Amino acid sequence: MKFDEAYSGKVFIMAGQDYNQADAVIYGMPMDWTVSFRPGSRFGPGRIREASIGLEEYSPYLDKHLEEVSYFDAGDIPLPFGNAERSLTEIKNYVSKIVHDGKFPLGLGGEHLVTWPVIQAVHEMYPDMVLIHIDAHADLREEYEGEVLSHSTPIRKICELIGAHHVYSFGIRSGMREEFQFAKQSGMYMAKYNVFAPLREMLPKLAGKKVYVTIDIDVLDPAFAPGTGTAEAGGITSAEMLDVIQLIANANVEVIGADVVEVAPIYDHSEKTAIAASKFIREMLLGWVK
Repeated sequence: MKFDEAYSGKVFIMAGQDYNQADAVIYGMPMDWTVSFRPGSRFGPGRIREASIGLEEYSPYLDKHLEEVSYFDAGDIPLPFGNAERSLTEIKNYVSKIVHDGKFPLGLGGEHLVTWPVIQAVHEMYPDMVLIHIDAHADLREEYEGEVLSHSTPIRKICELIGAHHVYSFGIRSGMREEFQFAKQSGMYMAKYNVFAPLREMLPKLAGKKVYVTIDIDVLDPAFAPGTGTAEAGGITSAEMLDVIQLIANANVEVIGADVVEVAPIYDHSEKTAIAASKFIREMLLGWVK
């Protein structure tokens, strides 16, 4: 995909045709090469775009219309099927271009490992960045079954890159004992089970910071998002996630990029997961892109 060409496939609703004039760039990362349970998240980006066609362009939550923000849908990054290492390199190079062009990168996953090369690219531009991680899973393993490239490892890798004290995780309700011990000992922040209340308490401490936000759709309870590879009971509602997005939008932080990952549409014939994800993307565009 060339950035100076409009994507010829299905795009997110009301996406513009001009990359150069866009403030934000939506792009897909259709990779699920390292999942530990159910594959299928590589089909997430396309289905989120398709579901967006059913959205209203106006958000009553933020009292804004999509015509008020300039964004371009670049389509999906062409990734080498099954090759995790090369795929991560392609993602990093792709996002580096977006970031260095001064645009807001808004990624659609794909498994959660795709966030790792995105953060590498963003960190090069913003070395003082912090991460807000919203997820059911800690993702703090060093490896899974001997494989260091796994969707259970990205937050551990990010801790090592930007410093654990710059990582803030919310909604965590699953992981190995060692992952929770690492969170306690490393200096990172972890809020178990809940998102809104601990995030509201923490955001004033991040005032003025440059923040990247990664959202794993499985932070939602499976009742609201069954279409994901590793569903975990006990999560938040889709309404609570909308409240979280608005909370960040109204906070004194600069959001410099974001992603929504782990939508696996094959497990949700009702399409509620993709519908929720597309609505989250709309709110992120309206609330976070300056």
